[in-house]
Amino acid sequence: MNVNRAETILLGITAIWGFTFPAMKVSLGYIPPILFLAYRFGIASLFMLLIFRRRALAKETFFEGFILGATLFFGHGFQIVGLKYTSASNSAFITSLYVVFTPFIAYFILGDRVRRRDGLSLGVAIIGLYLISGASLSFNYGDLLTILCAVSFAFQIVLVQKFGEKDYISLAFWQIFWNFVFSTVYALIFEEFVLPVEIAPWIGVLYTGVFATVIAFTLQVKYQKETKAHKAALIYSAEPIFGHISAFLTIGEVLSLRGYLGALLILTAIWNEIRNENR
Repeated sequence: MNVNRAETILLGITAIWGFTFPAMKVSLGYIPPILFLAYRFGIASLFMLLIFRRRALAKETFFEGFILGATLFFGHGFQIVGLKYTSASNSAFITSLYVVFTPFIAYFILGDRVRRRDGLSLGVAIIGLYLISGASLSFNYGDLLTILCAVSFAFQIVLVQKFGEKDYISLAFWQIFWNFVFSTVYALIFEEFVLPVEIAPWIGVLYTGVFATVIAFTLQVKYQKETKAHKAALIYSAEPIFGHISAFLTIGEVLSLRGYLGALLILTAIWNEIRNENR
């Protein structure tokens, strides 16, 4: 497969993830955050079984899926709890620092090396992420938890790369299933159980469960192996841009001039990597 095509698909996945923000915002007005994840990944697991049936249950990826599911659960968990103690802007920016952590983790686990041009693209993207998020330079307990979130997501990206030669259908299923198990256990112990009768929150659950989980994670596991882990992380850094586009289309939210400059820097960094890949 042409690497550019694979990276274009990863950018499409990033767009799907970016458009989850308004869907989640509406749903979280009715459902506690970890319980929302339990519903999301539970529905996603069911859809995977209905679509792929016995292939999704292949035992060869059971353990790898457990590891990936744990990294995703910790990523989402640290992020949501951290939001109680820090601003949304700081959370968005610090979460995106998986772009920084991924190359180092990939070096130790995969032996990947980052070239000078790659490092420049990463640096430009980090500056862009800081500008678009509107984050401050203050640091608190919530920020620390969110750093752990970013590290968890970085491990997920690298481990998807490491396990990429496994069957992608079953690997995606077990990743989703274990995330469902962890989220359900946490929600039943620490959160109030809610089963909304309104339609609005279920629309968010269905969108995030089917599109942002079944489709996006399956494509991630299938195509990310066609590129390098740090390049994938760089592409995923466009998520806040798509998040802003969705917010603009649904609630008319606009960025500051600084925010649009940040978006331009992120897109420039991504374009530079994709354009130069085959040179």
